[in-house]
Amino acid sequence: MIADRYFFPYLSTTKLFAKYDFLKKGSEDITVINKTEQVTVKEETSISKIANQVSSSIVNIVSYQDKDTKNIAIKKAGIAKDITKNGTGIIVTGDGMIMTYASAINVSNSKYKVMTYDGNVYDGELLGVDTYSNLAFLKVNANNLSVASFGDSDGIKAGEKVIAVANSFGSYANRYASGLISDLNPAYNLAGMALSSSEKMEGVYETDFNYQNYFIGGPVVDYNGQVVGIAGVINKDNSQSFFLIPSNKAKLVIDRAIKKELDMDPVLGIYYVPLTKTYAIENNLGVDAGALIYSASGQQGLAVLANSPAQKAGLKIGDIITAIGGKDVTIDNSFSDLLYSYKKGDQIELTVLREGQSIKAEVTL
Repeated sequence: MIADRYFFPYLSTTKLFAKYDFLKKGSEDITVINKTEQVTVKEETSISKIANQVSSSIVNIVSYQDKDTKNIAIKKAGIAKDITKNGTGIIVTGDGMIMTYASAINVSNSKYKVMTYDGNVYDGELLGVDTYSNLAFLKVNANNLSVASFGDSDGIKAGEKVIAVANSFGSYANRYASGLISDLNPAYNLAGMALSSSEKMEGVYETDFNYQNYFIGGPVVDYNGQVVGIAGVINKDNSQSFFLIPSNKAKLVIDRAIKKELDMDPVLGIYYVPLTKTYAIENNLGVDAGALIYSASGQQGLAVLANSPAQKAGLKIGDIITAIGGKDVTIDNSFSDLLYSYKKGDQIELTVLREGQSIKAEVTL
């Protein structure tokens, strides 16, 4: 009775015994119930856990002035504004190199204290500021520090969730915010002007974080805990404009800082419009990619700076630079980024479209 009631009906549901008619007959009017489990996959709700991989690499940087410098500043300005500032930084080498954004600290006439995750406080020395990215670097006398892990920012797309981490208050405590990558703006230039500068980074991420001013100089990580951007800000159109420096571009700057080449940024000396297909069609340019040397007033001196390498090479307003060293200038492979791969003193060849004719221009940076 037990076999007829339970065992045979079960066998009739298996592939091996389903072909036997006597088992099928024995299972008629009997329902076999297979137990199932409901599995709920829950998204990680604690962003501090996700960002834990980078949290120990975050530092608080106190930039301040000594008494003599402070008294001079007060006499000149009449007030002691911005004498002391707390900013966020991130450890990029185990022997104590710290990276932040220039406006997160005082970069002139200041001393520095760096507070780390383990509660230690170190004296900091300013190594320099990269003019291309506005990233600043300090050094502390320490070893075996926890170094941040940088991811591949080229894989980040608009709409992706990211987490910002900061430590910019009076005592060491990390602050977090979650948000989205709103957009990759390839034509955004850190010059803070309507035109792009050949000496400033072009192409940043824009985000929807609240209170973005709290996170300047700090890292933004993806949901794998990898750094994909550094928070920055410029003054544009009389207001603050926030953005993320992509991690792949930050890694290039870090490499230059490690090699002690922050003072070797290339200088060309032009202002330009990064060409898009729309701009090219509107102005009947004949090409839809490149860097158009431009001034809204039409004045040569406002498009090509006096005594600059560009002027010495004979570049003119209205020229369209289409390639550097054989590499095409595109909206995704910007002119200033291509230029940054060179150093001061290097000689480069520019491909220039002038009045419909392609010419070559040799420039010593």
